[in-house]
Amino acid sequence: MAKIGIIGAGTWGIALSVLLHDNGHKISVWSALPQEIKDLQEKHEHKNLPGVVLPGDMEFTADLGHAMDQKDLLVLAVPSIFTRSTAHAMNPFCKEGQIVVNVAKGIEESTLMTLSEIIEEELPMADVAVLSGPSHAEEVGRRIPTTCVTGAKSKKTAEYIQTIFMSPVFRVYTSPDILGIELGGALKNVIALAAGIADGLGYGDNTKAALITRGINEIAKLGVRMGGAFETFCGLSGIGDLIVTCASMHSRNRRAGILIGQGKTMQEAMDEVHMVVEGVYSAKAARRLAEKYDVPMPIVDQVNEVLFEGKPAAEAVQELMLRDKTKEANTLTW
Repeated sequence: MAKIGIIGAGTWGIALSVLLHDNGHKISVWSALPQEIKDLQEKHEHKNLPGVVLPGDMEFTADLGHAMDQKDLLVLAVPSIFTRSTAHAMNPFCKEGQIVVNVAKGIEESTLMTLSEIIEEELPMADVAVLSGPSHAEEVGRRIPTTCVTGAKSKKTAEYIQTIFMSPVFRVYTSPDILGIELGGALKNVIALAAGIADGLGYGDNTKAALITRGINEIAKLGVRMGGAFETFCGLSGIGDLIVTCASMHSRNRRAGILIGQGKTMQEAMDEVHMVVEGVYSAKAARRLAEKYDVPMPIVDQVNEVLFEGKPAAEAVQELMLRDKTKEANTLTW
């Protein structure tokens, strides 16, 4: 049995706390919101995970130091926009060599840093790892079979995390490619917004398939240019996560995209979804990374223009369809 602190009581943090409790571990869940902790203590249910009953011996606390004290593993599960501030607050309580597993997905817009890079900057004493893949909290909380990948700097750490999380309903693979895993997880949210926009416009399966296929092409080209492994983008945190986020109504990015395609503004869509839409925060960063590394990303460009420049969604799709003729793969020859 391991002692585990879940830092963040959103749907993903709570779903993972249920999974880890099922695995026999002792769980403490922290939130910065005292009312959220009070509700969890009294109702043993998260408002956005109806039907997922939280065990009576699971601890909930608003005391960050207590949540981190003497823990074998910390799971950092706050939305990406709060990763830096939360990691900074964790610094006084973090011990040398503490394993911190980041499970959020995003890129910091102001610095273009991945979330693990942010955590390493704020917690230089920690052993920072990631866990990612096609894994909606709504399904993990209901114990529906799910598969993810964990990335760490050392094989020992990755295999330890794999052992902690593995269960009959949650299979975990290991990888040394932390960068590729994080880029796949962050950038797919931008493509999922595009897929949702297409749904909102009333387009069909052909359009969705095109966006997924060309989307992973954009993600992989940028990811490899930045130093990620091509194989990673063919795997769970690449095409796997992209498929589930573009296709599922559990996806807040797709849902927000649908609303935008139906004519709502970006802010109206975010307000209606009622949860953090990570793709909105990653879109500008993705575009800046594409410019920095000189990688064409036409889908990302059009999503940015729709979100932030007032371009009509239908016009963005038309521009994607009417771009200059080209070949599908530059590595193939006649």
